[in-house]
Amino acid sequence: MRHTGPQVVDRATWEDARGVLLQQEKALTRMKDAISAARRRMPIVPVRSDYAFEGPEGSVTLLELFQGRDQLIVQHFMFAPDWTQGCDGCSMMAERVRPLSHLHARRTSFVLTSRAPLPRLLTFRDRMGWDLPWYSTIGDAFNTEFGATVDGEEHQAISVFLRRGSQVFHSWSTHARGEEPFMMVLDLLDLTPLGRQEEWENSPPGTPQDPTYSWMRLADAYAEAPPEGSCHGPSD
Repeated sequence: MRHTGPQVVDRATWEDARGVLLQQEKALTRMKDAISAARRRMPIVPVRSDYAFEGPEGSVTLLELFQGRDQLIVQHFMFAPDWTQGCDGCSMMAERVRPLSHLHARRTSFVLTSRAPLPRLLTFRDRMGWDLPWYSTIGDAFNTEFGATVDGEEHQAISVFLRRGSQVFHSWSTHARGEEPFMMVLDLLDLTPLGRQEEWENSPPGTPQDPTYSWMRLADAYAEAPPEGSCHGPSD
């Protein structure tokens, strides 16, 4: 089907349509504020502070990942022990969080953790040109207990922790599409007439659409076909 695109109108008609959509966007912003306020009031649960990770300086604990700050955001980066490279969707997120000085200014640390061996993580990090702190989990308990590994399979996840002295608390986690707000490319595409161009979207007839996330590649691999076993996040 030929893509016809949005209706072509005069400026006054466009302004009217933009005004209607703007009110919806403002309502969404207020809802986001309300949800964030509710998230800040979520109860917290104490967790082990001695989960172990391997980093460039040796073994460190979950408590040490805070680096003395009050809060810690962990991106459970999908990189299984037998994979040769990291997840493309997880990479898209990781590429949008730098520089970390902005988070540090608000007493918040950020790290990546994965099950793959540390040398493989650091080799991939160098390939992608990142400087994010990345740690290999020692054992699977951390991943399984926070839903990042389920029945031996990797899952997208983010977990947030709070520190009070030497006690660590789990405050929030999200999985699957819950990570999308942190992948700025998707939000930018949502601003455009063609959108993400994925099959699930409600778009005008003829809009080019592909299977969900099938277009994603590592940032340096868009000229290539997706590698066998390329990972993409779930669609809901």
